[in-house]
Amino acid sequence: MATLTEPSSSLSFTSSHFSYGSIGSNHFSSNSASNLEVVSLSKLSSNLEQLLSNPDCDYSDAEIIVDGVPVGVHRCILAARSKFFQELFKKEKKNLKTEKPKYQLKEMLPYGAVGYEAFCYFLSYIYTGRLKPFPLEVSTCVDSVCAHDSCRPAIDFVVELMYASFILQVPELVSSFQRRLCNFVERSLVENVLPILLVAFNCKLTQLLDQCIERVARSDLYRFCIEKEVPTKVAEKIKQLRLKSQQDEETSPKISDQMLERIGKILKALDSDDVELVKLLLTESDITLHEANGLHYSVVYSDPKVVAEILALNMGDVNYRNSRGYTVLHFAAMRKEPSIIISLLKKGANASEFTCDGRSAFTILRRLTNKKDYHTKTAKGRESSKARLCIDMLEREMRRNPMVLDTPMCSLSMPEDLQMRLLYLEKRVGLAQLFFPTEAKVAMEIANVEGTSEFTGLLLPLNGLAGNLSQVDLNETPHMQTKRLLTRMEALMKTVETGRRYFPYGSEVLDKYTEEFIDEDILDEKGSPQERRLKRMRYRELKDDVQKAYSKDKESKIARSCLSASSSPSSSSLRDGLNNTT
Repeated sequence: MATLTEPSSSLSFTSSHFSYGSIGSNHFSSNSASNLEVVSLSKLSSNLEQLLSNPDCDYSDAEIIVDGVPVGVHRCILAARSKFFQELFKKEKKNLKTEKPKYQLKEMLPYGAVGYEAFCYFLSYIYTGRLKPFPLEVSTCVDSVCAHDSCRPAIDFVVELMYASFILQVPELVSSFQRRLCNFVERSLVENVLPILLVAFNCKLTQLLDQCIERVARSDLYRFCIEKEVPTKVAEKIKQLRLKSQQDEETSPKISDQMLERIGKILKALDSDDVELVKLLLTESDITLHEANGLHYSVVYSDPKVVAEILALNMGDVNYRNSRGYTVLHFAAMRKEPSIIISLLKKGANASEFTCDGRSAFTILRRLTNKKDYHTKTAKGRESSKARLCIDMLEREMRRNPMVLDTPMCSLSMPEDLQMRLLYLEKRVGLAQLFFPTEAKVAMEIANVEGTSEFTGLLLPLNGLAGNLSQVDLNETPHMQTKRLLTRMEALMKTVETGRRYFPYGSEVLDKYTEEFIDEDILDEKGSPQERRLKRMRYRELKDDVQKAYSKDKESKIARSCLSASSSPSSSSLRDGLNNTT
């Protein structure tokens, strides 16, 4: 008895009596049924979406208050999609009310905050079963040269979605957002890894938590900041990993336990807002305010009035750089507190100082601030956005200062975060060259990027990439190397931004797949048979999406051309001439 199997179908035919015509007919019927199911599900998804987006379809029977804004919901849908809501509404079932019941979202969340936009995005998936592109106003920063692949607003938005998905019990979303957060860990600044670490700890995401712990442990993040920011047992794990690393590396600098104890006392005095005790401890010990990182610590954690009192002691230089190359103003920018920034500027803080990877306090603030917080106009009588105030102040200060540096200060070694950013951008542009060669060439020409082979080839392994990035020319000083790589990074960022603006559909495809293929060769045949099949399937999906994106970009360009032609006098006269000849 023969067995025939169609490669594109899951149907198997176990009888030799079928003719080729009947096989084709069955195959056609199967495909038709499958297509009909897809169309039906898509239509159902769109219809359910109307319940959220169309004011004329407001048949909600409950409200959830998010940031003071009521969001209408349908309890039957939420209960069917989430076990959390099913249990919540079951408790309320006995209390029959004529008016809509109201629930406070913040009362549902034992830890972590979820904003209005993140909750609406979460609801959209609950109703439609589809994940849309993130809303740009809350998931991208206001820095024009940022690639928006791992800036703080992008991370914060996914962290909020993770809290909502875990606490409100939608496991498929937890799995999806965990993958996104895992991709953020290696290419983000270590400060931005901390919120990912906290959500991993609170949501019991063991794999993600271990990845964050390892990333923080091998970073140069200040020990006392770690103890302040993360849970005690996590801080202890990081401490043990660092101790083990120091044993493996005999050249690692070590600080005596006695000195660490004295520094700890000074920082505890700052936590207690006891400026007199801080002064006494500094006077009696052989530790300076700089050695204790006292100014840096206070601008992040102390009350603004305490910061002003510490500055009034005149026991430290406001432009002093800590071991990571950050000035006090860089740390103050991370806090977004206008009064502290003003206090530092009055004391002579230089707004034009750069970090080792080329960021000023102004740039740090812009990459921490999402577009909504920056552009939303504040109603009369209401408090303005602190982030916007700080950005405006620093921008004015940099314009006022005639000594603005044209090149950033640099350390003697290549900063890890700059390496990771370059690695990501090189591979993203390389992926664009592979699937959108024409569009990529245009964007690269505009940004004066000749190619991505200078540091990487798309198919080189990760270790080889890192080695190429950190390769040192003996005739090139560390300052020259960092300046060259920063110039390269800006050009690659400009390439990505050009693509986002003029080829949006193709950029959406790259956003979707870059994270998945960034650390591996998508054409590699290594791995188990199942892994290879999955990789080939994902590759076919990518090719399909690329074709659709190409068509959409082409249609949008044709539409713009037609609109431009219809609005120009010369084109209308040309049309008239053609009409007259016919």
